[in-house]
Amino acid sequence: MSLKRTPLYATHVAAGAKMVDFGGWEMPLHYGSQIEEHHAVRRKAGMFDVSHMRVVDLDGAGSRDFLRTLLANDVLKLTPGKALYSCMLNESGGVIDDLIVYWIHTDHYRLVVNAATADKDIAWMNKVAHERKLPVAILPRRELAMIAVQGPQARAILRDVIEGIDGDAAAAIDRLKPFTAAVVDEFFIARTGYTGEDGCEVVLPADEAPDLWQRLRAEGVAPCGLGARDTLRLEAGMNLYGQDMDETVTPLESGLAWTVDFKEPRDFIGRAALEKQLAAGNLRQLVGLKLLDKGVLRAHQKVITPHGEGEITSGTYSPTLECSIALARVPAGVKVGDTVQVDIRGKPADALVTKYPFVRNGKALV
Repeated sequence: MSLKRTPLYATHVAAGAKMVDFGGWEMPLHYGSQIEEHHAVRRKAGMFDVSHMRVVDLDGAGSRDFLRTLLANDVLKLTPGKALYSCMLNESGGVIDDLIVYWIHTDHYRLVVNAATADKDIAWMNKVAHERKLPVAILPRRELAMIAVQGPQARAILRDVIEGIDGDAAAAIDRLKPFTAAVVDEFFIARTGYTGEDGCEVVLPADEAPDLWQRLRAEGVAPCGLGARDTLRLEAGMNLYGQDMDETVTPLESGLAWTVDFKEPRDFIGRAALEKQLAAGNLRQLVGLKLLDKGVLRAHQKVITPHGEGEITSGTYSPTLECSIALARVPAGVKVGDTVQVDIRGKPADALVTKYPFVRNGKALV
């Protein structure tokens, strides 16, 4: 089966990007140096093609009730323009996907879901809406592209570039607070990201994406690939669906208990399973690891602790910290400050259990 391509595919190839298969999409891994791209985001500004992610709009009188059933977090917290991070669970409490939902106005919400799970997610949404008989229209927006511009100078550069295209959109960027969004003409601009740096994610018509990309590049924003995106998000302590959580584990064992809202007496999907898990106790936990010995921490390596075995879910070399870091699912009882051992190619290596994020806004936290 041929790979899908984003509206920026030709732009990536022309720039010499190394293209790889990512969830059925042909995407740039890097443009020459993953480490340089990583540092560009931490020190100035970088941009990512995230058009493979799926925008899904919801409309209709039942939209809010639908989302209050569908999501573990509660959209009742939202005011117009605000964003909310949540997991979408199955009846067993397993994570079908993690996503961001924006309340645009009245009965109109916008979701951004992961690329590899998009078709599964939309099928699940339609199933839930049908079974609960909720009046909501579920509208995948395949005609849109998305560019993430991230870094300490990202918003300022994006604002100046957008001003040359749409003055109203540029003014909206000035007003955006973290985790809010604005719709201006053809632009949807959100002050969100996946790097631990400030910045924006811009949704726009697919045919206009190459022009915005080239304008940003001309102003010194570095094109960045999936490699830097992964090291940045791991330094920022952000989960990756399919590695740090999936349908077999719950948010409570994935460092995402903060995204589950039990306060309101609402019957969200998976609630009963989570409450049963909480009552049973002895939950596994997601922790940070910092390697003290030589080597590189990688997903699926075994973690040996006095409380039993765990497993690394995501691991990499951190360009900012200049050491290897990881997220690991370990038994209850393991505490920050403990030293555990990781099986690296059959040899035990010491690692320090840490809090995460490891890096935020360019500053080392561990």
